[in-house]
Amino acid sequence: MSTKVFVNLPVRDLRKSVQFFTELGCGFDAQFTDEHATSMVVGETSS
Repeated sequence: MSTKVFVNLPVRDLRKSVQFFTELGCGFDAQFTDEHATSMVVGETSS
């Protein structure tokens, strides 16, 4: 059984944070992303 875990971390500049982690190869879930927040995908499942 897989479980989704969401952790909220504040950042000063969302655009710069997304750019930084995108350059590292991280992906983001568009379903949970807007101009105020984003959802970085760390792993597909956690058990």
